[in-house]
Amino acid sequence: MFRWRRAGTEHLPARGPALVCCNHIAWADPVSLGIASPRPIYFMAKEELFRFPPLGFLFRQVGAFPVRRGKPDRAALRHTLRLLDAGRMVGIFPEGTRSRTGRLGPAEPGAALLAARSGAPVIPAAITGSYRFRARLTVRFGEPFRLPPPPDGKPTSAWLARQSDVIMERIRELLACAEQEGTGA
Repeated sequence: MFRWRRAGTEHLPARGPALVCCNHIAWADPVSLGIASPRPIYFMAKEELFRFPPLGFLFRQVGAFPVRRGKPDRAALRHTLRLLDAGRMVGIFPEGTRSRTGRLGPAEPGAALLAARSGAPVIPAAITGSYRFRARLTVRFGEPFRLPPPPDGKPTSAWLARQSDVIMERIRELLACAEQEGTGA
């Protein structure tokens, strides 16, 4: 259906925790990331998707778990930290929602908070192209990096905002790389 390709899978660790942070352009992004990765990726998904029992069951079977958007969801944060502590890869869309324009929006602080609390490396990812029939679609993973420790060991709002910007900049670099190679939209 798509002229699909993946790049940068060598940046995904063979084992151990990782936080995969990606832009979000369509509802199918978690599926694309999951197919592109040689390891399973567990995803936060908006809680509304779990309200219809057959869909909720299906999403749970593929490793998705609900998160309340727009406010801190301590249960989802704890679940994510448990997954990372168990050496799993967790996918998160730092913007918190799909982009209607395809451009990156500002990040919510959740990805930086999870990276700080878990110590897991962040793997930036970018999806470019289109989900239209026979269109080119590329999933690209970037080099892993770790956030510096927060001052006094406790992440402040200002620190989280700066680190969220760092994560988004790494995603932005992958998107620019795709444009230069002509593999973007």
